[in-house]
Amino acid sequence: MTVFGRFRSSLLILATLMAMMMGGSAAVAETLAPPSTAAGDYVLGSGDKVRVIVFGEQELSGEFDVSGAGKLSMPLIGQVQAAGLTLQQLETEIARSLSEGYLTNPRVSAEVLNYRPFYIIGEVTKAGQYPYTNGMTVLNAVAVAGGFTYRADTGEAYISRNGGPEQKFKTTQDLKVQPGDTVRIPERFF
Repeated sequence: MTVFGRFRSSLLILATLMAMMMGGSAAVAETLAPPSTAAGDYVLGSGDKVRVIVFGEQELSGEFDVSGAGKLSMPLIGQVQAAGLTLQQLETEIARSLSEGYLTNPRVSAEVLNYRPFYIIGEVTKAGQYPYTNGMTVLNAVAVAGGFTYRADTGEAYISRNGGPEQKFKTTQDLKVQPGDTVRIPERFF
């Protein structure tokens, strides 16, 4: 074994001991469930474009962008909080606002037209911001970003959702990306 090989082995042992001393927090992140992708669970955020239809009221219907403040600007009722709500919750909120002095029993439908972008960094050919498409996986995101670099650890990815901490995942065909996610592909060590 060369000096470099012994040094590498020592580093691996040291890293393992440090992880054990820290309560195994790295192992916990690996075991978290992959991100949810159910359409009904989708939470709106800044940068999404939404179509709102108020049945029988064409003037109140239209396409609206969720602003940086997380709101939609709608006719009659003005600013409506959208960020942090599911589509069903947004429909309920708009119907409630319209029923307060404007319409009796309004029926509201909402759908996402354009999702906010996702970001991919690390060991990909063209890191950056890309448009999200429904059902996107980490491997699709890597392909959009020009593929892995020769230094990439193709077996794992880190995902940060809603500004939260990165979570480590095994790169599989089923690992989904959500709009607004930041995906980081790490460098392999050897």
